[in-house]
Amino acid sequence: MRQRPEPEPADAYVFEKPSKTRLKQQAHELQALGEALVALPPSRLKDVPMPEGLRDAIAQYRRTKSFEGQRRQLQFIGKQMRFADAGPLQAAVDAFKLGSAKDTLALHEAERWRDELVAGDEAVTRWAATHPDSDLQQLRSLVRAARKDAAAAPEQRNGRGYRALFQFVKPWLADSAGVPLHPEVHDDEFLDETDDA
Repeated sequence: MRQRPEPEPADAYVFEKPSKTRLKQQAHELQALGEALVALPPSRLKDVPMPEGLRDAIAQYRRTKSFEGQRRQLQFIGKQMRFADAGPLQAAVDAFKLGSAKDTLALHEAERWRDELVAGDEAVTRWAATHPDSDLQQLRSLVRAARKDAAAAPEQRNGRGYRALFQFVKPWLADSAGVPLHPEVHDDEFLDETDDA
């Protein structure tokens, strides 16, 4: 009776170079990253380290107006991406996406506060406790204007009170996130005034 040959171990067939499928996947990933780079504003791209050929290809894409020309230029950008280090490029795209997500969350938070302030007086009390340095008299005036605007008939609404309240709330929320944007007197201005006295 014949005996079957013993099967060879799985690690006997180790391929040293990536398969054709894997190479195509990498090319598609690089092309997708190139598309994301093209979508970034030029101010974000100027500080990102990349080969000059890739930078020129992105600039050419932005100058191209026709759909077919842009499609071909994206393929060329994908080809140029092979010569670039994808790490810093991906980091720049991720940072931009994260930044815009944070901005969107901040806007939603400001809208939520505005709606709560218009809905009831307890929100004004919470606002005063949360942001004691804000101008509460101006806040109450803006809340009254927004409530008056909300109570008007739909065809008589102008939305000015709503917008003004939003513009008042938004910088204070950005300030609590660590970005001082509110138009109050800053410490530097206060110091300049005391130096003059």
